[in-house]
Amino acid sequence: MSRPAATRKFGEKREAIVHAAAVLINEVGVQATTLAEVARAIGLNATSVTYYFPRKEQLVVAVYDQTLSLMEEMASEALAQPDPAARLRHLIGAHVALRKRIRAGERGLTVALSEIRTLDPEVQDPLMAHYLRVVDLVRRFFGEWQDSDERAVFSARAHILLEAVMWWPVWSLRYSVLDFPRIEERLFDVLANGLPAQQGTFAPQPLAGNWRTPEGDETNQNEAFLHAATVTINERGYRGASVNRIAESLNVTKGSFYHHHEAKDDLVLACFQQSYDRMSSVQMAGQAIEADYWTRLTSVLAELVDVQFFDRTPLLRTTALQALDAGQKVDVVTRSNRLARRFAGMLIDGIADGSVRAIDPLIAGQVMMSTVNSAYEARHWAARFERPEQAIATYLSVMSAGMLAPSR
Repeated sequence: MSRPAATRKFGEKREAIVHAAAVLINEVGVQATTLAEVARAIGLNATSVTYYFPRKEQLVVAVYDQTLSLMEEMASEALAQPDPAARLRHLIGAHVALRKRIRAGERGLTVALSEIRTLDPEVQDPLMAHYLRVVDLVRRFFGEWQDSDERAVFSARAHILLEAVMWWPVWSLRYSVLDFPRIEERLFDVLANGLPAQQGTFAPQPLAGNWRTPEGDETNQNEAFLHAATVTINERGYRGASVNRIAESLNVTKGSFYHHHEAKDDLVLACFQQSYDRMSSVQMAGQAIEADYWTRLTSVLAELVDVQFFDRTPLLRTTALQALDAGQKVDVVTRSNRLARRFAGMLIDGIADGSVRAIDPLIAGQVMMSTVNSAYEARHWAARFERPEQAIATYLSVMSAGMLAPSR
């Protein structure tokens, strides 16, 4: 009889260690999380923690695997629902309920996935494979695809849906849990049915501006550093984008890096500033064209997604903010929310002129931000299309037609 009790006690202690590590990783990132800090958080000594996890990497994998297993469980339960609408509603509801539990005091249940890319390949690869299993489950929410074109549509829907629910914890902080039922319903409405008054309308106009990366060697050294840092951070995460890696990608010395920047954080903040400046410029260019507001919005979205898919210097992934200190993080999130509110303002104008249907503009603005932000991760997906505009229109069909629209 003692053996089951001992096994249960081992499992409970191991779970407590994983939860404590998840809290620390969310707060300070993977690199700053140590076994000693985890032990201190739950009143143990470091030796006790190493009994369960001899190496920090094993604990980090367990933390991420816990989150991915929870996501997989929620996706599997949603897939068991009878139709695409019920599946979509179930997944959104599960993530809203999870956030309500966390708001009520349950900590360490999930961890942001952004720093998986900072891990060594032998550790990272199994975790990425686990995430792709989650993606495949969500892709199947919409039925069995008949050909590669339909699979591409379902893949875009899965990608955007997962990004929307993973971005929701950030902007949910501005709402009371009393508002969660309403938010759940409005978020479902935006994702299920799209935004325009006439479903499926998508006719973006070209926008003029200087937010594109110059071709060839036309960039100055500061712009070259911003380009290298943005690409490296997007691919490897903040912690994985070391000063050495950034310098090596430009074929310059580490000393040259510090000649231009006092610290890596200064460069990261400059990357955020540049990305948000570019987004803002595109938004303002879209507002200036002569068209209804849905056309202005689609023009902005198409241009931003084009940058994420095909420009040499994409926009910096917002997930890089996880590793910034608290003060810097507040500034970055504030700027992101301003851009989301500008989208919301354009949606309100679109509702007024009749080109956008009656949706919640604040929620739709956040969905637009996560859709643009996550487009960088879909670069390989976009490269399979013969024409760039086809990739952009397919990806943004979630905004123009909704996830429940016919896929053919």
